Amino acid sequence: MRALHGLPSRARQVATLAAAVASVAGPVAARAQAAPPPVIAITGGTVYPVSGPKIEGGTVLIQGGNISAVGRNIPIPAGAERVDATGKWVTPGLINAATNLGLTEAGGPQFSGGYNDTRATGTKGIAAAFNAWEGLNPASTFIPMQRGDGITSVLVAPAGGLIGGRAAMVDLAGATVGAMVVRGPVAMVGAFDPTAGNLQSRGELIGTLRDLLTDARSFVARRAAIESNQTRPLSAPKADLEALQPVLNRTMPLAIAVDRASDITAVLALARQFNIRVALVGAAEAWQVAAEIAAARVPVMVGAMNNIPGSFNTLGMRQENAAMLKAAGVQVTLIGNGPGDGATFNARNIRQEAGNAVAYGMTWDDALRAITLAPAEAFGVGDRIGSLQPGRAANVVVWSGDPFEFETRAERVYIRGALQSGRSRQDELSERYRRLPPNFRTP
Repeated sequence: MRALHGLPSRARQVATLAAAVASVAGPVAARAQAAPPPVIAITGGTVYPVSGPKIEGGTVLIQGGNISAVGRNIPIPAGAERVDATGKWVTPGLINAATNLGLTEAGGPQFSGGYNDTRATGTKGIAAAFNAWEGLNPASTFIPMQRGDGITSVLVAPAGGLIGGRAAMVDLAGATVGAMVVRGPVAMVGAFDPTAGNLQSRGELIGTLRDLLTDARSFVARRAAIESNQTRPLSAPKADLEALQPVLNRTMPLAIAVDRASDITAVLALARQFNIRVALVGAAEAWQVAAEIAAARVPVMVGAMNNIPGSFNTLGMRQENAAMLKAAGVQVTLIGNGPGDGATFNARNIRQEAGNAVAYGMTWDDALRAITLAPAEAFGVGDRIGSLQPGRAANVVVWSGDPFEFETRAERVYIRGALQSGRSRQDELSERYRRLPPNFRTP
């Protein structure tokens, strides 16, 4: 208390009171932090773990933000919060593995003061060192809408560029980017598109990618010479070559947007040449080379909402694509390919994509896996999210019925064991315009 001497009388009184409060509050706060989190028991529903068969009348036990038990006749600890899911469907939270969620709203600064942080300038279309998720806005008005439709995790990826940068898997809850990230980076993102690198032809594109990967491979051995500027001009800045090292050592896949069947075979050949892991995104004509993709054990991310070609690259587009790939033994993840901004505002539409995939030949169980565990495994977080298993994060949704049916609603959404609540901007606008102004009357 000697530090209080010399202060004015009033200041000493305030400081003494503050010290007294701190001495009492400290242990109380410590006890509060040490108290075990609540236990939640979701009981009586039809549980779809994805990692195993469905469980009628099952229980999902949540403790400390994780799933502690799944099954029938699970002992429920005293004092647990019980959620009666009788007649409901219980699944893992859904995952959309192709979004720019939190990186853009209203298109950009030219529209209503919006923003667009989806891409980096890069050098000749190469921005491998760009971490897209670092610009994520946790307060994005699009995020609550996705949660409300049972989307609990998304891949936040860059858009544009030959090598656009790195993506992260994030949960859709948390006040900060750090609190939301499940893991990052989980993938390098690119596009098999000559225009993305200001190139003129596919042959030039393949040569550019080959030069880039060759330079990146030699970067570590020649670092000293590169740092002292004693080498020939490189195909990309040092930071981008450094960022490509996990791709070359196979600890991170290159997720590349590619549609034409011949382009897909070119990507597979490049992957074999450099012994890298790739994932195909979009892949409109992948069904035509399904056997080759399956043999290479390459995961594919496709949609099932649209079958209308948008260019000569997608002339073979068909809604049976996902089912045909799965039948050939390919690991399939469903993403959005329908209209209406499926990468941001309507990222939630992946459950309709799944429903369409079932309508066009995919089994229901495979479709559920394609928007839960399959994307989690493809991006190295299957040990954390994507299924209802003990030890996994408690990302759980209680549905009013079949989640692939249009009228089904997500009645309760848990992310890391926390019940998500609150109205979205869409809810607020619906409520606002549901009631007409008093002086507005129709004839």
